Amino acid sequence: MNINKIKSEFPIFSKKVHNNDLVYLDSANSSQKPLVVVDRIYDFYTKEFSNIGRSVHYLAVAATNLYENTRVSVQKHINAKDKDEIVFTKGATEAINLVANTYGNKNLNEGDEVLITELEHHSNYVPWHYLRKSKGVKIEFAEVNNDGEVTLESIEKKITSKTKMIAVTHLSNVTGAILPIKEITQLAHSKGIPVLVDGCQGAPHLNLDMQDLDCDFYAISCHKMYGPTGLGILYAKKKWLEELPPYQGGGGMIGEVKKNDISYGDLPNKYEAGTMATAQVIAFEESIKFLNKLGMQNIIKHEKELMEYGRETLMKNNSVKLIGNPKNQGAVLSFTIEGIHPHDIATILDEDGVAIRAGHHCCQVLHDKFGLPATARASFGVYNTKDDIDKLNASINKCKKIFDKK
Repeated sequence: MNINKIKSEFPIFSKKVHNNDLVYLDSANSSQKPLVVVDRIYDFYTKEFSNIGRSVHYLAVAATNLYENTRVSVQKHINAKDKDEIVFTKGATEAINLVANTYGNKNLNEGDEVLITELEHHSNYVPWHYLRKSKGVKIEFAEVNNDGEVTLESIEKKITSKTKMIAVTHLSNVTGAILPIKEITQLAHSKGIPVLVDGCQGAPHLNLDMQDLDCDFYAISCHKMYGPTGLGILYAKKKWLEELPPYQGGGGMIGEVKKNDISYGDLPNKYEAGTMATAQVIAFEESIKFLNKLGMQNIIKHEKELMEYGRETLMKNNSVKLIGNPKNQGAVLSFTIEGIHPHDIATILDEDGVAIRAGHHCCQVLHDKFGLPATARASFGVYNTKDDIDKLNASINKCKKIFDKK
């Protein structure tokens, strides 16, 4: 891939940060946006705007068709069997909450167990915690090993006769570990257990095939896929969407409303109550086109090379400790520097225009496991280069010199 050409498609990189070129290494938090996505939002609001699914005038029909076109594009991109298995949400967080609320309230009772992992982002823990508080559901944690990965064996060891849901990340936003989702799903289904996957990091960096993975639910965060904020996707097998109750009530999700009863709309309208994020949905089709133009295999190859070069570079740097060494790793490198708090690292790097994240990355359980209050994290996207990693390393060396003088 011609990275310089790709980078030129992102307006943000024309900006200087503290008089330095921007080195953006925070894509696991949120990716930057190509101009085609930004322009699509502007064009919709200025030339095509209408609410969808209600009026029959020209603008409303056209907007509804554009909205539904994106649903079909998502279906094809992730190889879902049916477009009605694609539900638009406010984000991956809402997608997971939707499943926890609908599946949890219908199927989970006191003493039932939800199995998650020590790698989970808070978005795939807190919603299940609510059920622990309200219904007495138990939460079990599959353990992470010293390499920062969760194996199939660690999942299997925690499954009991009371396990009623397995909810796991696809790709860790701290260690970069890629979990064996297909094998986990096969194991779970052999015991009659559904599987939810937090795909926030998986969707931007991996080739997705829902029919091959065979998971029951898959949550996607669009703003990490070079798309707009305020938008997520829940993939759910049609049988679950037909069986589970609605998540929210309001306009757009009803069939018929009478004083004594209410029926609900067809799929997926049943789960899309109220006025949806229409501009974001329509613009997200440009994100999918952008990814398809580059090719997911090319993206995977490029990011693997970056990750390997990053590991090699930082491992040579004295005092830098990488967090985890998974056998199958995505484009995330978390690290610490002896004697320097990660927030100080991030602040000093920012002076050089190098943007990383510092903190617990919404993964406090994992940081507690490793005995760390926080880590620094560099995460890669399609616009990053090995030169970005060299600049990261140079800024780290500057950071060490500053603290050596103190």
